[in-house]
Amino acid sequence: MSTDITHHTAPAGPPRGPALMLTLATVGFAVNFWAWALLSPLGPRFKELLSLSASQQALLVAVPVIVGSLGRIPVGALTDRFGGRVMFPLISAATIVPVLFIGVAGQGSLAALLAGGFFLGIGGTAFAVGVPFVNAWFPPERRGLAIGVFGAGMGGTAISALTTVPLVKTGGSATPFLLTAVVLAVYAVVAWSLLRDAPGRTVPTQPLMARLAATAKLPITWQACVLYAVAFGGYVAFSVYLPAYLQSAYGLEQADAANRMAGFVLLAVVMRPVGGWLSDRMGPLPVLAAVFAVVAVCAAVQALTPGLMPVGTIAFLTMAAALGAGSGATFALVAQVAPADKVGSVTGLVGAAGGLGGFVPPLVMGFIYGRFGSYGLGLALLSAVSLMTLVLTMTVVRAAARPRASAAAERSPR
Repeated sequence: MSTDITHHTAPAGPPRGPALMLTLATVGFAVNFWAWALLSPLGPRFKELLSLSASQQALLVAVPVIVGSLGRIPVGALTDRFGGRVMFPLISAATIVPVLFIGVAGQGSLAALLAGGFFLGIGGTAFAVGVPFVNAWFPPERRGLAIGVFGAGMGGTAISALTTVPLVKTGGSATPFLLTAVVLAVYAVVAWSLLRDAPGRTVPTQPLMARLAATAKLPITWQACVLYAVAFGGYVAFSVYLPAYLQSAYGLEQADAANRMAGFVLLAVVMRPVGGWLSDRMGPLPVLAAVFAVVAVCAAVQALTPGLMPVGTIAFLTMAAALGAGSGATFALVAQVAPADKVGSVTGLVGAAGGLGGFVPPLVMGFIYGRFGSYGLGLALLSAVSLMTLVLTMTVVRAAARPRASAAAERSPR
C-alpha cells in the first residue's frame, strides 16, 4: 500500500454542490485569464507611445504568456497539495498586484511594462488550479464535460480583447487595469468564502520536487503534452496570428480581420466543452483522432490559399471547432488516466506545453512568409504535424491508455 497520499475531508460548512464549484472555478479561470491578456490588445499603443521596435512589442506581449505557461508547472503541483480552496483566491489576489502596478505606474517605460508583465503571468497559472479542483468533484464518467466547461473560461482572453482598448479610449490608460483589479478582488473574496475542495480529495504528502520528477516520468504526461501542444497551441497560434495572416493573404482591413479572429476564438471556446462531452460518451481517443484528421485536411486545403468565401472561411472555422474540441478531449484523457494525486502536476506540465506550443507556429509562419512571400508552406507543415499527431494518438497513446485508465479507476477514491 502506498503511504504518500492522504484523503482530505472538506471543512464543515454549508453543503457545496459540484455545479456551484464548477461555476465558481470557471468564473475564476475567466477572470484571471482576462487579467493575463491585458497587455496584448495594448501592444500597438505601447509601440507608438514608447517607440518600440517590432521585436520589443512582441517581447512585451510574450512575457506574461511564457511566465503563465511555465508557472503552471509548480502551481499545478501546489494545487494537488493545498487544493483549489486555497489556490484560487491566492492566485487571484496575487494577480491584483501587477495589474495595479501596470495601471497606475507601469506604463512609462518598457522596463516597467516587462516587470509588470512578468508578474502578470501569475494569472495565466489559474488553469492548473481549476483542472484538478474540478476533476476531484466529478465522477470519471462526467469529468470530460466538466473539465471542458471549465476550459471555456479561456474566453476571458476574449473579454480583454473586446474591452481593453475601448476602456482606454473612454476612461484613460488606467481604466481597464483598475476595473480588472476590482473584479479580481471580488472574486478572491467570493472564492475564499464559497469554494470547497471535494470530500475525499486525494492529497499527496511527497515533497514538491519529488512529485514533479515522478510526474515527468509518467507516459501520460509527455503524450498529453504533445496532444495539447498541437490542439491548444494551434488555437493560441491562430488567435495571435490570424489577423496578420488575413491581412497579408487576403488584403482585409484590420477591423475585419480582428472580427474574423474573434469568431474563430468564440467557436473554439464553445467547442471545448463539446469535446469533453463527446469524450465522456465516445472516449477521448476517438475524439482526438477525429480532431487531428480534420485539422490535417483543413490545413492542407488552406495551404493552397483558396478564396476566403466560402472555402477559406469554412476551413478556418472547421479548424477552430476541431482545435477547441481537441483541447477539451486532451484533458478528458488526463482526467481519465492520470493518478488521482498527480492530476494537478500533470495538468501543470501539459498546460505549459500548450501555452508554449502556441508560440512556435507564429514564428514559423512569419519566417516562411518573410522568406517565400507565402503562408502556404507553413499551413502545409501544420497539416503534416497534425497527421503525425493522429498517428501518435492511434498507436502509442491508444496502446497505453486502456491499462492506465483501468489502473487510475482503481486508484480513484470512491
